[in-house]
Amino acid sequence: QVHMVESGGGSVQAGGSLRLSCTTSKYYYNAYCMGWFRQAPGKEREGVVAIDRYGSTSFADSVQGRFTISKDSAKNTLILQMSSLKPEDTAMYYCAVVPGRWALSRPLEENEYMYWGQGTQVTVSS
Repeated sequence: QVHMVESGGGSVQAGGSLRLSCTTSKYYYNAYCMGWFRQAPGKEREGVVAIDRYGSTSFADSVQGRFTISKDSAKNTLILQMSSLKPEDTAMYYCAVVPGRWALSRPLEENEYMYWGQGTQVTVSS
């Protein structure tokens, strides 16, 4: 079992920003493809953004231009910076990782990932 700690969720008004973090051990951080997913009440979980071990990123159309993903190697942390937030971004956000792969054929599909964090809630009010 991979231990991951997510943080940074909260409540903001539309147009605001939030930064989510997902921290894991150095070994897993360097050996895994990583991604962020979200699930709103009554909806299926959807891929938001992913990064592979080459550093290539994939974004959902709904967040393109508003969200960025980065890695803080000194802290073994995956960062999701969310800007221009909309009420429809309200969801539980999950960090996900998969070992042993340099890249994924479908990086925004949850079946590609093996381990999941506990989630952090993001609420955007209008």
